[in-house]
Amino acid sequence: MLLELSDELQVPTDRMLMIGDTSHDLMMAKNAGVASAAVNYGAHSVKELEAMHPLYIADSVASLHDWLLKHA
Repeated sequence: MLLELSDELQVPTDRMLMIGDTSHDLMMAKNAGVASAAVNYGAHSVKELEAMHPLYIADSVASLHDWLLKHA
């Protein structure tokens, strides 16, 4: 799906960020060569998310917003 979005929107995968709440989301990003961030208020535990090595794990919308302002 991320590769299709990259093609459709003409955005290279190295300029994309997948934000997800499951290890499945983060694995999709990894398989597509896309950086990822996670939110820990979703379906999977922090431990499961950490195993996928996202750039950041947010515990709130506000913390994700702050991180994106600094790093996006």
